[in-house]
Amino acid sequence: MTDSVNLTVIGTIDSPYKEKFAIPRQPGIVTAAQGQLRLTGAANNLDLVRGLEQFSHIWLLFVFHGTQAQGWKPLVRPPRLGGNKKLGVLATRSTFRPNPIGMSVVKLDRIEHQLTDNKQSQVVLHISELDLLDGTPIVDIKPYVPYADIIENAHGGYAQEQPDNNIDVAFSDPAKIALQSYNEQYPKLKSLIEQVLTQDPRPAYKQKNVDDKIYGMTLYDLNIQWQMSSLTTLDVIAISKVTDAE
Repeated sequence: MTDSVNLTVIGTIDSPYKEKFAIPRQPGIVTAAQGQLRLTGAANNLDLVRGLEQFSHIWLLFVFHGTQAQGWKPLVRPPRLGGNKKLGVLATRSTFRPNPIGMSVVKLDRIEHQLTDNKQSQVVLHISELDLLDGTPIVDIKPYVPYADIIENAHGGYAQEQPDNNIDVAFSDPAKIALQSYNEQYPKLKSLIEQVLTQDPRPAYKQKNVDDKIYGMTLYDLNIQWQMSSLTTLDVIAISKVTDAE
């Protein structure tokens, strides 16, 4: 036995989530989220994914690179419990783990073989329903096998059911105009914003309170500004290019 192992990154994620804030806490919740997985190095070989197109979903094992440098903690406060109760990190899906490894099930839309501008071969997996930060390093891919991966009558502890925040998302007139201008480039932008914000990405301790702070989040290259107007209504105030907003 050795006390360490070496892993090779086999791909990276292109994701609409450019920052950790507002990423859904589980995959599959935001169905409008689309991204790409680009294989790298020796893994950038079409033979590695031969037959994978038969599967509608895949498991991705990845590195929490956005929080890796912060180390890990034996006890964490799960947002699902309002951030008020500590549990062992291995009883949660916190990013602050002894090994910063995560796993997600994503929808596999198609596999593409591209030629880059310099005529190099590039294998790209088009995926959706993801919950991964842009640039996430992927260390393994496995097919999702329903008969083995679905366990009937499994008990999910404090996370048995998906949270239902019942938040309505409204768009201001300037935000509606912006949506129209970006529709050709991002046809699912409105659904993506709605699905992300319905989850109420604010810190857990604020989620049962009216909060008049104006928040911002980055999706693709866009800055989305929004504010809670009541416990059940959220207003998207403005949508602009990140470079325009800075």
